[in-house]
Amino acid sequence: MKRASIFLFFYFFQLSAWSQLFKQKTYPQNYFQWPVATTPGLVANFGELRPNHYHMGLDCRTDGRENLSVLAAADGYIAKVNIDATGFGRAIYINHPNGTTTLYAHLNEFYPELEEYVTAQNYLLQQWKVKLEIPPQMFIVKKGQFIAHSGNTGGSQGPHVHFEIRDTKTDKVLNPLLFGLPIEDDVSPQILRLAIYDRRYSTYEQTPKIVVLKKMNGVYQPIGGSINVHTNKVSFAISAIDKYSGSTNPNGVYKATIFDNNQAVSGFEMDSVSYDETRYLNAHIDYKTKNHGGPFLQHLSPLPGYANGIYHTSTEYPDGIIYLQNNQEHQIKIVVADVNNNTSILTFQLHTNDLEEKHITQTGNIFKPNNINVFENNHLFFYLPEKALYDSFHLSTYDLGNHTFQIHNNDVPIHQYFPIKIKASFSIDDTGKVIMKQIANNKEKFKKANNINGWYTSLYRDFGRYQLLIDHQPPTVFPLWGFKEGVHIGNASRIAFAASDNSVTIESFDGYIDGKWVLFTNDKEKSFVYKVDKFCPPGEHSLRIIVKDLVGNITEKNYHFTR
Repeated sequence: MKRASIFLFFYFFQLSAWSQLFKQKTYPQNYFQWPVATTPGLVANFGELRPNHYHMGLDCRTDGRENLSVLAAADGYIAKVNIDATGFGRAIYINHPNGTTTLYAHLNEFYPELEEYVTAQNYLLQQWKVKLEIPPQMFIVKKGQFIAHSGNTGGSQGPHVHFEIRDTKTDKVLNPLLFGLPIEDDVSPQILRLAIYDRRYSTYEQTPKIVVLKKMNGVYQPIGGSINVHTNKVSFAISAIDKYSGSTNPNGVYKATIFDNNQAVSGFEMDSVSYDETRYLNAHIDYKTKNHGGPFLQHLSPLPGYANGIYHTSTEYPDGIIYLQNNQEHQIKIVVADVNNNTSILTFQLHTNDLEEKHITQTGNIFKPNNINVFENNHLFFYLPEKALYDSFHLSTYDLGNHTFQIHNNDVPIHQYFPIKIKASFSIDDTGKVIMKQIANNKEKFKKANNINGWYTSLYRDFGRYQLLIDHQPPTVFPLWGFKEGVHIGNASRIAFAASDNSVTIESFDGYIDGKWVLFTNDKEKSFVYKVDKFCPPGEHSLRIIVKDLVGNITEKNYHFTR
């Protein structure tokens, strides 16, 4: 009886407290069915934390297999088809009468009529990578209709179907689990650790204090009890995961709110996120800690450069920061919940004594959020747009010689692309062959550098090391699977080539059989594959391959073969 009373108290407290920050959801229930013809199960949920982005839908289990039936989640019509080597791979978008759009990604072949139409468009446009807008009445689908085979195409790391529900008008992605999909869940989230920040300083220029937690009588508490700080401005972050009934797979949490003396301060809710907003994940987490190999720490209060999004703050705490006075105690409560309102609670006493009465003086080249920040000297120029930063930091740059510059470090994330200009004198013959190489987080990227009066410019959105290089080297191309000059391919169904370049990126790959363009596909930026079709009937043929890199260096190969 006592346990039931405690449960009811917390339940009604949470409903009342959350209503201070979050609006009640009114999404239609049971409008959509599960989109895969198998027992419903999740690999990942909406809002799960990923490098540089939130996971923007549900990853539906396909039992580790490909070519399961993918089904239309509701009545509607196919509005778009996208095909790419990365990202969603092969994807279908269906518009529904209730003003939503569903997305199905990482697919293999579409259902026959759609596959035939898409292939015809590939040949018409002479492009494999396409974004097709399809007339509304061309492909009408019914709820539960087969639309494609599941796969592992694009950026997928294993067989599954990525499923999204979007607001058609705004293209905002909505949390699919708010629509009553059949995922059983009676498991509360786990709160793994607590982090404390002195908000007199930038979060990028401090190391948070990590507090180990224990669970007693169903409530999480810091080991050691109360928490003492020496600052008058403090915020918190947590590491937390969620699981579903019958699954050990760790997923992201839906909602977390911090309370000061039972007054809601700030919180986040994974209700809806647009693709324009998904990179704000880097403001939601302690980016520096994660970049140094630490855990995901989710801020409970927005950073100064976070534009609303998933956060809500109360009018009494507009910046989500808790302000303290000497020898003042605060009862702090953090409530973490999933979509089904399974909750976990962390409580502790927060107080300050021996308050450090420091006047924080910022000097040097300080870049600040919500400002246009500019750096310029005789050899390097760049500026960050107004919404590029989430928190302030002291900029550092280094001229390493040989047209190479180090711009700060990877502990500070950038939200928007920004122009980087490097001054250099190259011969007229080389001006169109210059590329800018970036090294950030131990990864290399290359982009063509455009020349304007000797300043070579590219757009990036990471700090790191930048270097100008001249590229005269054409791509490398060679046949696979035994294909060679004069070969008889018999009944082989495919012809494949590998292509690579010193700048990593292959700008274009085109194949022509007997002078006519044919469809070479490419998944995960690996081999280019032609599935033998009507444009290659039995008999003798010529094959011409043309491959181009970022700055227009071309490799051409010619073959004769018999089928």
